[in-house]
Amino acid sequence: MLAPPVRDALPRLSDAAAVRVAPIDPELADTAAFCAAYDVKLEQSANCVIVLGKPAGIYAACVVLATTRADVNGAVRRLLGVRKASFAPMDEAVGISGMQYGGITPIGLPEDWPVFVDARVPAVADAVIGSGLRASKIVLPGALLASLPGATVVDGLAQ
Repeated sequence: MLAPPVRDALPRLSDAAAVRVAPIDPELADTAAFCAAYDVKLEQSANCVIVLGKPAGIYAACVVLATTRADVNGAVRRLLGVRKASFAPMDEAVGISGMQYGGITPIGLPEDWPVFVDARVPAVADAVIGSGLRASKIVLPGALLASLPGATVVDGLAQ
């Protein structure tokens, strides 16, 4: 129920025992549809978006609550130290991550990518995030997302 890079990275987490995986209907993997169908509050759901900083070609992951949006052209651009930042093209994000679009998670991403976690995420007791596949979701403490390798908690990452 996990994409291969996620499955491989999971045992290396500081509290892997706190991670739960649940199957879902892949047609309901998108956040709004998932939350409505499975009675999960948007405040519990975290999204992971892949951003590309240009012209340097730097990839980063941003983890924000579903009630917010990553400030890609402000906070993320400054954090990456680039002139422009935008969402990575879908084919690139999928190809490089080894995960399915709509299921990308910060767990198992390339180790040299920074992972920016909005400061509101660690406070979520049971955060729901992608599993690398559209057919399942991961539930874990938000604080565990903040402790991922390469993770930095950022005030104002999301609006």
